Amino acid sequence: MGYRNDLLSSRSIIKHGSYALITPEGLVNNVIPYFEKCTISIVASPKLGASFVQYLVKMEADGKTTKGFGGNGIETFVYVVSGNLTVTVDGVKYELAEGGYVYSPPNLSMILENNSNNTTELVLYKQRYIPVEGIKEPWVVCNNVNSLEAIFYDGMEDVTMIDLLPTDISFDMNFHILTFKPGGSHPFIETHVQEHGAYLLSGEGIYNLDNNWVGVKKGDFIWMGPYVQQATYAVGYEPLSYVYSKDCNRDPEI
Repeated sequence: MGYRNDLLSSRSIIKHGSYALITPEGLVNNVIPYFEKCTISIVASPKLGASFVQYLVKMEADGKTTKGFGGNGIETFVYVVSGNLTVTVDGVKYELAEGGYVYSPPNLSMILENNSNNTTELVLYKQRYIPVEGIKEPWVVCNNVNSLEAIFYDGMEDVTMIDLLPTDISFDMNFHILTFKPGGSHPFIETHVQEHGAYLLSGEGIYNLDNNWVGVKKGDFIWMGPYVQQATYAVGYEPLSYVYSKDCNRDPEI
């Protein structure tokens, strides 16, 4: 990037254990074993206060993982922001394009390969699965958001939501895509036990994080911890859309 012509500055906000806004300008690359030809930024982890780990990955042409990602009690999820990706789970290959995704259950791992000639951008996620006695484990899910139905969010026609995983109690997590037309917003400021990791796919917004209103836009990552107040208004000229995780279907332990 070279020498700067202005003062160092950042829109990023880090509140350990509460919330974080991480902007693309400040991302630092990480070297992780078994990832080849990959630029990786770890944007959420227990060191921040999250119960999961989330990565933003740029996988070059012929980039790949050389060992299974996940398994042994760790469930994983990969979403293609742009480009193409081959995902192998339990010997089955899934070919993904933009908007494609794969969920791998905790007893299996996934292998990622970019067999195209272009760089592929990914959202990658892992968390420890919480089993429940008498309930079967989840299963592999592969789909593309363009094949799924978007429903009105809380009856509002300017906000839509897409569920990426089954709403089945076997799953202790889900991923969704929320899209707000300009001027759209949440119906109220939410306060709940679930935490989120959200990657902004398009647009701009003003986001309430712990009752602090901050500007957000495409390429930003937001971590929202449990019970942190949260809501957004979409601003600008295009829809604000983000893909985000949510823990669900489990009773908190004491």
